[in-house]
Amino acid sequence: MVKKKKKKKPAKKKAKKKKIAKKIKKKKIVKKKKKAAKKKKISLLEKAVASGVSVEEVGVITHYFPHVEAAVVKMTRGTLSLGDTIIVNGHTTDFKAIVKTMQLEHTSIDIASVGQEIGMGVKAKVREHDVVYKLL
Repeated sequence: MVKKKKKKKPAKKKAKKKKIAKKIKKKKIVKKKKKAAKKKKISLLEKAVASGVSVEEVGVITHYFPHVEAAVVKMTRGTLSLGDTIIVNGHTTDFKAIVKTMQLEHTSIDIASVGQEIGMGVKAKVREHDVVYKLL
């Protein structure tokens, strides 16, 4: 039998570890500026009361029709007539308007009283449960 010579693998060189000089980073101390406190937005209702104008709650919004920009208002107190100035106030709603159109069962009316559900033209989007106030 013939013996085969085993080939020797070349010896691996040990990798030398390179010494890396670690740079020390200086931490910059940054003072944060204090933010100014946000001013609370005062609603039109609060402004009206503060200026001494009498305000009466007359109804609550029950539905909104965006196509015709109209709202359904359930009258809860008092009366509302054409030409009255109202404030619609809610979680995200706050605007002042003059009543220009009112309808009861597709018929134009001049005066709305307690218990009626009327349709009223509005100039901005309103939401259910927004409250309608009348300026006296």
